[in-house]
Amino acid sequence: MKYLCLTLLFALTTIVTAQLKLPTFFADNMVLQQNTSNAIWGWSEANAHVSIRTSWGEQRKVVSDKNGYWKAIVPTPSYRRGQSLIISAGTEEVEIKNVSIGEVWLCLGQSNMGWALKNCFNTNEELKKANVADLHIYKSDRQHWHEPRNDCATGRWRQSNSISAGNTSAVAWHFGATLQRELGIPVGIIVQAYAGTPVEGWIPWQDQEDIERSQYHKQTMDDVLNRQLGKLNMSTESAMEKYKSELAEYHQRMASGDTMKSKNKRLMAPIITRPANLGNQYPAHIYNAMVHPLLGYGIKGIIWYQGERNSKTVQQAIAFKEQLNRLIDTYRKLWFEYSDGHVNDDLYFSLTQLPSWGPEQSQPVEGVESPWAVSRQIMLELQNELDNVGLAVSIDTGSPVELHPKNKKPIGLRHAYGILHDVYKKNRVGHGPYFTSFTRNENTIVLSFDGVGNGLKSANGEALNSFAIAGMDKRWYWAKAKIKDEKVIVSSKDVPNPVAVRYAWAMNPSQRNLLYNTEGFPASPFRTDDWGLFESDAEEITVNKPKKPKGYVSKDWWRPAMTP
Repeated sequence: MKYLCLTLLFALTTIVTAQLKLPTFFADNMVLQQNTSNAIWGWSEANAHVSIRTSWGEQRKVVSDKNGYWKAIVPTPSYRRGQSLIISAGTEEVEIKNVSIGEVWLCLGQSNMGWALKNCFNTNEELKKANVADLHIYKSDRQHWHEPRNDCATGRWRQSNSISAGNTSAVAWHFGATLQRELGIPVGIIVQAYAGTPVEGWIPWQDQEDIERSQYHKQTMDDVLNRQLGKLNMSTESAMEKYKSELAEYHQRMASGDTMKSKNKRLMAPIITRPANLGNQYPAHIYNAMVHPLLGYGIKGIIWYQGERNSKTVQQAIAFKEQLNRLIDTYRKLWFEYSDGHVNDDLYFSLTQLPSWGPEQSQPVEGVESPWAVSRQIMLELQNELDNVGLAVSIDTGSPVELHPKNKKPIGLRHAYGILHDVYKKNRVGHGPYFTSFTRNENTIVLSFDGVGNGLKSANGEALNSFAIAGMDKRWYWAKAKIKDEKVIVSSKDVPNPVAVRYAWAMNPSQRNLLYNTEGFPASPFRTDDWGLFESDAEEITVNKPKKPKGYVSKDWWRPAMTP
């Protein structure tokens, strides 16, 4: 019972304890970022002398503050394996074993980032490759909280094997495994994913309270709260009491070895869903529980796969650009601050464009019913406008029906190849064609790109059929598109004086004959125009969720092989 109470206190409050404790991410099997100085922190008695000794010859001594908190900055050499740290305070000592030094990446997002490798296509084949001793995975259960937390209480480092890999993010695993194989050194991936979460939940409130769309989201949640409190006869106090009781039961079951909820489902720590101001949709709540505890941990960069929740309408998708820009800026500032300047203030961010979803494209350009096209555009713009921001294009993955498609491997690989090119300066192609500029030449528009690699091609070698063209009347027609050298020339007999082009502008353009480079990377959807995407007084139209036919069986789509 004493152990249970201590565990509960540790999980629920700011940690002030007489025992030497470390966050769960400073533990056996951890990976520290190489060739830098890493922040390592924890808690002890107040004003205690804390010593950190490493097997690679570093030693640091610090004194905890009045609350028992301490932090040390420990230099790390180039990559190595089988290291250890010994942390002591008074008569207490903690040894951390099997520490690797290498490259560390943080993988964040909603359910498609969290989608497990074991639930993807070719599961058996992929899991046979999962025993990767130099790939270490840290993940915790999804949690949210109404105040910043100090630890991810259920988190744990594991070496990659069929079980740990199978239960972790497919995108993150393929990314990490590819990075490890190509670099030949230890790699750590920290996976924090939470299904159905808006970007508002991932940003501290004080860093977004000036954004109009964030204000709208918070007001919406507050309105929900008022309705819930009236209907449910529930207060925040009663919700907290219920949560504490469920958390105590969870810890008791875990301590007794009862770790499974059912035959196929692992027991998860409880979460609060109602009332709204304690729930997972409220601004900052995901950040508080899944990001704030990690601030300052030595990382090389972040891969981000979130946006479905912020792309339900065109208006929302347009506003997402400012919010995502703010998230990038905020995380960079916070990591720089909490690491005492040892994580770069321009750390690399790799964004994931939303894949294809819904009925196959049949119109040259889809309108307000297709906000995911807008979401892809705003991510392309952020990649162009911000330094150290990459992009994984995924329109040739997805599903016409399922919001959680099973073809995650290409996305993970594209994150890895882009980062190998941009961050690690490998002499390889890192991404597909990105639109850069256009010129008008009589009745044609000539499009220029970067990321052409060794040349441009269509997916199947036949004529491209995924471009649309318009004149000043803003009426869109399917266009003829011809590849010439490193450019695409677009025209239509129906548009004698063209002024604008859009490419793959639809929810699901995956089955059109798409544009690639010869290395097998798809072009990002784009538009050359700056025309308004909705009427100023237009009602917001939510994307239609496809119905799954009875007996539906998921099938992957053909796409050119990637040969970077």
